[in-house]
Amino acid sequence: MPSSPTGLPRRAGLDACPGALQTHQAADGALARVRLPGGTVTAAQLRELAGCAAELGSGVIELTSRGNVQVRGLRSADAFAARLAAAGLLPSASHERARNIVASPLDGRGPGGRVATRPLVEALDLALRARPRLAELPGRFLFALDDGTGDVASLGADVTYTPDGLLVAGTRLRLPGTPGDPIPLMLALAEAFLDERQDAAPSVAWRITELPGGPARVAGRLGGAVIPSEQGGTPRGGRAGLVVQRDGRLALEAVVPLARLTAAQARTLADAAAEARSVPEEDVGGEIVRFTPWRGVVLQDLAPEAAARVCNRLTRAGLVTDPGSPWVGVTACTGRPGCAKSLADVRADASRWVAGRSRAPETPVHWAGCERRCGLPRGPVVQMIATGHGYEERAQ
Repeated sequence: MPSSPTGLPRRAGLDACPGALQTHQAADGALARVRLPGGTVTAAQLRELAGCAAELGSGVIELTSRGNVQVRGLRSADAFAARLAAAGLLPSASHERARNIVASPLDGRGPGGRVATRPLVEALDLALRARPRLAELPGRFLFALDDGTGDVASLGADVTYTPDGLLVAGTRLRLPGTPGDPIPLMLALAEAFLDERQDAAPSVAWRITELPGGPARVAGRLGGAVIPSEQGGTPRGGRAGLVVQRDGRLALEAVVPLARLTAAQARTLADAAAEARSVPEEDVGGEIVRFTPWRGVVLQDLAPEAAARVCNRLTRAGLVTDPGSPWVGVTACTGRPGCAKSLADVRADASRWVAGRSRAPETPVHWAGCERRCGLPRGPVVQMIATGHGYEERAQ
């Protein structure tokens, strides 16, 4: 994004990041983005999303790099929003684009996990919606809740909770005294960003890093400082396969090829989540599916005797549960025909590339239809960028 002489991004208008109510007119029709704090959706809600995609949209649910989902080609945005609200997926019309919260998908249950993130997600979402001013947050402002593994701390969210303290734009925050409940402090940092944004140039900065000296300035509003040498987390990409939880049960992470779920695949995921439950509903809060910031999906709390059956079911549906699959680590932007700026049908080209391989690439590969490189993962990645006469390969 080009910058002005002040160091702020050059932008022509207000934040147009799509939501469930504020749709984006893409080349293939209206696009709506549904915020799923922590990437969490119940089986019933996922079935409703599948129905909306099939009956009102293009028939596909796209996964985003924030654990959210989007539906393209909507024929009635009003009908879509009404169905979301009835399913409990639109609890606040005013704050719906501000509910950008990612969380460690294994929720503290996996190796290295120290804190359950789901209760924190629910508390943060509730408190966020209770503060009217935070409805002003740009649609790209991001909260993260890391369970101690460092998986989402590496995403460079604007405000990140870790068991060892808070991060501001990926940099460790130091505050006087001993912080208590992290939720009020996280929201105070978000409000401090709004204050700094208003003083600098209203409606221009969408992230803390887009403010000159942003992390230090936001921390200073709360009487704190940042420690530039202390960064949080290590970037990770999509993975596939079973993980042994600390309680002996299993979690299954599956790759969704090119982050696109058909309505039938979404229903299969919902059914698998319901079938594989191994603990009473009151213990886990319902039949849960978690979408990850690396555009995959996680099912948790599988009994060992159910795991193989669930893997087979998802594999038959076209999802990837084999950690050695050539689909692991391969991502792409929307490309043609959905994006008017794209110079190629990158999804079709990426699919042909994958079909010619027998194993996962050593380094993740991202296919992009233009120089904007939308959806580019963090960390080392090989970039395949469409030029209009082929692809230029770059290493990051």
